[in-house]
Amino acid sequence: MACVLETPLRMSVLSEVTASSRHYVDRLFDPDPQKVLQGVIDMKNAVIGNNKQKANLIVLGAVPRLLYLLQQETSSTELRTECAVVLGSLAMGTENNVKSLLDCHIIPALLQGLLSPELKFIEACLRCLRTIFTSPVTPEELLYTDATVIPHLMALLSRSRYTQEYICQIFSHCCKLRHWHSCGFKSSPQPLLCANGPDHQTILFNHGAVQNIAHLLSSTSYKVRMQALKCFSVLAFENPQVSMTLVNVLVDGELLPQIFVKMLQRDKPIEMQLTSAKCLTYMCRAGGIQTDDNCIVLKLDHDLKHAHELRQAAFKLYASLGANDEDIRKKIIETENMMDRIVNGLSESSIKVRLSAVRCLHSLSRSVQQLRTSFQDHAVWKPLMKVLQNAPDEVLVVASSTLCNLLLEFSPSKEPILESGAIELLCSLTQSENLALRVNGIWALMHIDQIMSTHGKQIMQAVTLILEGEHNIEVKEQTLCILANIADGTTAKELIMTNDDILQKIKYYMSHSNAKLQLAAMFCISNLIWNEEEGSQERQDKLRDIGIVDILHKLSQSSDPNLCDKAKTALQQYLA
Repeated sequence: MACVLETPLRMSVLSEVTASSRHYVDRLFDPDPQKVLQGVIDMKNAVIGNNKQKANLIVLGAVPRLLYLLQQETSSTELRTECAVVLGSLAMGTENNVKSLLDCHIIPALLQGLLSPELKFIEACLRCLRTIFTSPVTPEELLYTDATVIPHLMALLSRSRYTQEYICQIFSHCCKLRHWHSCGFKSSPQPLLCANGPDHQTILFNHGAVQNIAHLLSSTSYKVRMQALKCFSVLAFENPQVSMTLVNVLVDGELLPQIFVKMLQRDKPIEMQLTSAKCLTYMCRAGGIQTDDNCIVLKLDHDLKHAHELRQAAFKLYASLGANDEDIRKKIIETENMMDRIVNGLSESSIKVRLSAVRCLHSLSRSVQQLRTSFQDHAVWKPLMKVLQNAPDEVLVVASSTLCNLLLEFSPSKEPILESGAIELLCSLTQSENLALRVNGIWALMHIDQIMSTHGKQIMQAVTLILEGEHNIEVKEQTLCILANIADGTTAKELIMTNDDILQKIKYYMSHSNAKLQLAAMFCISNLIWNEEEGSQERQDKLRDIGIVDILHKLSQSSDPNLCDKAKTALQQYLA
């Protein structure tokens, strides 16, 4: 069966397909089995970490041939194994790669491969299946289409630590809680089994998942223990039947809840602690553990401070990861329930958790795409505005920085924020004794052109005071940036042009000894004299009269390339 990629990707990739890529595919058809094997091995080495090469080979038809070789009984075990490895590597590329593999019916072929007696081949097939099922584009239902698959996977759990790790990971990603039809009832405390058939949890439970996976918690492999733990967390989620069963399960003579408690200890990795806490929490919510049980009271109540520390550390980590990388920010936000967790963190009782949640939100707010989508979907601005009410300065600084991003012109949150009284709040920040809060208040205000008609006088007074006062370079630079933004407004620029005191200050800073202040002042001038805007000629004439053009000529000879270029651009507006 031919594989079809989405058109834009296909067109861009086809234009770059190289002779070497075709060579890899051609070798798969060689009549010499040994050359075919070597060709697959060479292909494996070529695609590792190379998404362009992966896409090239998919477009050239490598996938159907690899699947053919994988399914042929005449193929050697080594060849079939290497084919599974290459297919797994292709699946580790883009989501389009996974879609192409699914179009070629890779899952039935790999599941068939699990019937082989050869362990290495089975492990390669499971590794590839793991990669495919952990992709968001793969429907979980594909694991449950054939009723013989789940029991066979349960049987394979005993083969090796790799089969244990991969199968548990597959189960964890293919055990989703369905949104059930109500079957005529308005609500029900239990999932109702309707026409859709049994849910994933029930299927896995009925095939002995609890008993088969429980003993893996004592594995010598950390990866196996973690994947088994994750399995229990998804099995127990909102499921009283599983939760009640887990309470009485013994592993090496020890009850499962006690094992989860041990996994909460501080000497365990944070990932293990958090997942164990999930299991205990879900069991408690579903009635499997009473709220006054020692393992709940001692570990989730008395150790609440430790839980706060874990949440604080997690939010800090996400904030650092997403600070400068758009792809990472996207992955963080797409993590299940992540935005809900961050929003909930904004109202935490612990000030440290609240602060770290705000920092995480601030980091994610640097994404234009997320400001337009996720931030709007979750109405993030509402809890953020609450945080800004009577919060300590350390929280206010980060929260107001985040608010600055939500007030950008393209942010859908801008209008509701303004309607909620943000202008008064921001104006009050400009009067704060805290330097960072004053800067943030100024930054946020400079994104709002329409407020100049109602608050222009007060803002211009504040700008004048800052430019005249004994403030550091950074504060004055940001203040000049405010003027530049005002100068970019349709009507607000007149507030500058009719204020001779402000114009003289801009002129002064154009000749300042600090290049940052000069450049910021230049932005003001550029916005005021821009030819394409109404009234530009009158503004140019007035600025020429006060000596701005003479300064521009001097700056056009500056040794600073930024100042030089900006001055030349401004002078061109006079010549146009």
